[in-house]
Amino acid sequence: MTEELFRTDSYLKDCTAIVVSAGPEGIVLDRTVFYPMGGGQPGDSGEVRLADGRTLRISDTRKGETGILHIPENPEDAAHLTPGDTVTAVLDWERRHRHMRMHTALHLMCASVPGDVTGGQVAADKGRLDFDLPDVSFTKEELADRLNALIAADHPVSARWITDAELAAQPDLVRTLSVKPPMGAGTVRLISVAGDTVDLQPCGGTHVARTGEIGPLTVAKIENKGKQNRRITIAFAE
Repeated sequence: MTEELFRTDSYLKDCTAIVVSAGPEGIVLDRTVFYPMGGGQPGDSGEVRLADGRTLRISDTRKGETGILHIPENPEDAAHLTPGDTVTAVLDWERRHRHMRMHTALHLMCASVPGDVTGGQVAADKGRLDFDLPDVSFTKEELADRLNALIAADHPVSARWITDAELAAQPDLVRTLSVKPPMGAGTVRLISVAGDTVDLQPCGGTHVARTGEIGPLTVAKIENKGKQNRRITIAFAE
């Protein structure tokens, strides 16, 4: 399976790798900095650079049965690769970094709104979470003030791992009803904000190192999506 370099360092922009397999459905490398779509976060895009100077555009990244699939923009480009080739995988860093900022912002919103999360989505310019809430007791402006205060505080964001058994013993760590943390491999990754005092929950996505890196946010919408479902959309203020 593909070594997931982004799990331990979200700031890696590129890496050298060996081609494991290549076909129209995608290119599998032995290691990668590309995040595959999952947990509401889009798959990364970028380039695979060959030793002879040619460049293959990667439009998406998905999870595959034998490893992470780097989806070529032109499926025929995979024919340029042979298992064993050495290549360089290069992220579209600006897009990825915006995903990192927004994903971390959604953790702050999760910590600021009572109720379990029933759905969510990250994009490069906005993000949203659905909450299991009968009603909302705050305004868009009040929530925006709370989020921007947490951002301005520049809290550290870090990751650590616990065992499946430790997570099972602390079910309150899981806030998402729609996406369960991946268990069965023995360990689960936790994302901590401000030394667990702001937020602590399982997550496999990519995040910034400090909340100040997110930048100012606005709360774009608070919508009713059912009797118990409240959808809150945030966006970058820039």
